[in-house]
Amino acid sequence: MDMGAALIAIVGVAGTLGAALLTQRGADRTKRRELELSRAIQEAREDRELRRRSYTDLHRDARQFATALSRHLYVLRDRAVSDDDVRALEEAKDGQRNGWSEAIMIAPGAVLAAAWEVNEALTRVYGQVKRQEQGNPRVGETLLSAAEAQQALWPLIHAMGDAMRHDLGVPGEIRAALRATQTRHVGVRDDMLSGVETGSGRTPQA
Repeated sequence: MDMGAALIAIVGVAGTLGAALLTQRGADRTKRRELELSRAIQEAREDRELRRRSYTDLHRDARQFATALSRHLYVLRDRAVSDDDVRALEEAKDGQRNGWSEAIMIAPGAVLAAAWEVNEALTRVYGQVKRQEQGNPRVGETLLSAAEAQQALWPLIHAMGDAMRHDLGVPGEIRAALRATQTRHVGVRDDMLSGVETGSGRTPQA
């Protein structure tokens, strides 16, 4: 075989090997991109599920704490507070506090801002209720003012729920759904007002 033919053969073999190598590298890059995309999708799903669980727990615990505050106000109005009453309120507070602590670590800004408002409001109402329980209210604080503050918690909790739903891609607002399916709920504030007007029940403390 002369030199020219040998060079042609070498070039042919090199070209074939080079094309195979390039094809293999392209396939490897494609496979790597597919793996990275699959991993990113899986991580996004896991992150969304973590947020969903955290939001569900925090929303539930905030509602339960608000309800426990309402119940405690009824107890303060109607009878002496027992150890079981105090324990039930503290357990509701602790549950909400734990959920809030977790949400701080994973919630995005909009959800965190709404949850912060709920946490602050719950803390303020809890302080009012406990001062009433201990017979040491601040100037202007009464059972009625505490009941009004407790009723004001619900719009904040609904707004927090809406922010959570939006972050998870769930359409609609909680308050709109409630207005469409439920009548107005009579809360502890209304009962306190009724007691003041009729003279029934325990007189709110000044």
